[in-house]
Amino acid sequence: MNLTLECKRSLNRILSRVDLSKLSKNDSKIFHERLTQHFPRLFELLVTVYNERYDMHYQLEQLVQQLADSFKARPAAQKKKDKQRLNNPHWHQSEDMLGMACYVDLIAEDLADLQTKIPYFKDLGITYLHLMPLYKSPEGDSDGGYAVSDYRCVNPKLGTVQELNNLAKALDKAGISLVLDFVFNHTSDEHEWALKARAGDEDFAEYYYLFEDKSIVDEYEKTLREIFPQVRRGSFTYLEDSKKWVWTTFNSFQWDLNYSNPTVFTAIVGEMLFLANLGCDALRLDALAFIWKEMGTTCENQPKAHKLIQAFNACLQIAAPAVVFKSEAIVHPDEVVKYIAPEECQLSYNPLTMALIWNSLATRKTRLITQSLSHRFAINPDCTWVNYARCHDDIGWTFDDGDAGILGINGYDHRLFLNKFFTGQFEGSYATGMGFQFNPENGDCRVCGSLASLAGLEQALEQQDPHLLEMSIGRILLIHSILLSIGGIPLLYAGDELGMLNDYSFLQDDHKKHDSRWVNRPAISNEDVVLAHTPGTVQNRINQGIRHLIKIRKTHPVLGRAKTQVIHTGSDHLFGYQRIHENGDKLLVLCNFSENEQTAHASVFEHLLPASQAYDLINDEIITFDFNLGKTLTAYQVSWLYVKAQ
Repeated sequence: MNLTLECKRSLNRILSRVDLSKLSKNDSKIFHERLTQHFPRLFELLVTVYNERYDMHYQLEQLVQQLADSFKARPAAQKKKDKQRLNNPHWHQSEDMLGMACYVDLIAEDLADLQTKIPYFKDLGITYLHLMPLYKSPEGDSDGGYAVSDYRCVNPKLGTVQELNNLAKALDKAGISLVLDFVFNHTSDEHEWALKARAGDEDFAEYYYLFEDKSIVDEYEKTLREIFPQVRRGSFTYLEDSKKWVWTTFNSFQWDLNYSNPTVFTAIVGEMLFLANLGCDALRLDALAFIWKEMGTTCENQPKAHKLIQAFNACLQIAAPAVVFKSEAIVHPDEVVKYIAPEECQLSYNPLTMALIWNSLATRKTRLITQSLSHRFAINPDCTWVNYARCHDDIGWTFDDGDAGILGINGYDHRLFLNKFFTGQFEGSYATGMGFQFNPENGDCRVCGSLASLAGLEQALEQQDPHLLEMSIGRILLIHSILLSIGGIPLLYAGDELGMLNDYSFLQDDHKKHDSRWVNRPAISNEDVVLAHTPGTVQNRINQGIRHLIKIRKTHPVLGRAKTQVIHTGSDHLFGYQRIHENGDKLLVLCNFSENEQTAHASVFEHLLPASQAYDLINDEIITFDFNLGKTLTAYQVSWLYVKAQ
């Protein structure tokens, strides 16, 4: 097939059939320009995925009509932002960027009340607010809102779509980008599509994977990974009423969508653009690694999954180009990076850095983080890491066994150690965490806990030990110093800036007690905020320390759009990297992951030559390089050594 010729013919046929009469003259011009630019890529991607579908060209026509209708419905303010962002595609790489993630009802009463928190966000320096799923979902257990019953309806307990739209406008006025979840691998079993499928509607039955033949299910199961083995075994749920098996990768009430059906793609594009038009600036692609199923494979990270994400991206470029995608691929590092590209996901969570920061804290060694990030941190220069120490979810140990093997570390055994360490089962551990989804067949497990509890603050406060307290505060500030300086968007989980501890109240809730992730989702009260602003408290020391680092970041471009180079420090306990801005500014970062004083080899200063001095941004002092002694750091100390270009 001559794709170029067929693409041209297809587009001409489509334009002769779709109704664009509702677009204004100017909008029609813009839409035609973007469609002409991006349709060839969209056409090639969808033809590759759906080349065996008889209704492929009909679906393309429906898709273009969907794009036109969504563009027509896009508010004027969003269209203005489209133009601004197209002229400034690197907006997310600014040193001013600082993210926060939260559940609406854990930081406020509802969406209307959350709007009153905007002054707090601004005072902290937040410019990116990610709201955990707030869509209509089943009562009781809804996987933290990730079982969506209606993408176009806000959970009534949180408010209305209009209130969400009002919040988006208020955030935009305050200079804060809104980030929403795009839960597109599955819907809840209460979604209209699922209800119709369950009632026997043949068209909607094809929106999901429904099987009457158990042998087909068994064949798929041979190569699938269990995600929630403590909840149930396998990846399918039997429906007694319809006598069929439905694909449920996560929970029995979350039905996987069947993307081998192009109707599903078109339908989900409609939901995606509805969210885009609400005023969000980024969409987090939930569970994107699972969207394509292929028998005989793990059904994760399949090539056609990437094709589909790129096709979604092309649709955004046509109808809502101000919006970017954020990848949530908590998989092997080699697979994570494959989702990161301007034509796929412009932003990506950085699970490797997260895992390796905690690993270095547990071992007091930085060999693995240095080895891994020295060749894994660099990504497309037009894309941005979202660096986080934890999120609403669990912490998984997603480092590469090959990197570990080079250092003589057995990956499997080391993960067992990390699980024991951060759940307090290893002698001498300071961490207070909980295990999540232990798999009895392979010993696999993940870890849950608030940042402060995992870093030792909970233990220190319980034992009322001043030394343990100092060490825990040092760890907390060290973690944040890396997030704020290594390159990318630093993302705080709400409450971490307040030194919040684990919340065990979930154990009293029948709908939550089976899910230990709720331990690291504390509800934040006004009293918690007041405590963090009260001089003399531990929480105030943490809050002020983090604010100090944030203030420094926002005033130095070298901490924004600049290159990152991981360096060797000459000490197994020190982690180091250099930031280099295009204007010539340099920053050398040194981090001590040990409770003891450590010294970096004097060769680290060579990265700042020809300068003979540097300004320590954190301690506000001039450092003169001593090539005889090197640079000594106290317990958990971090140095940001800055040299301004001459």
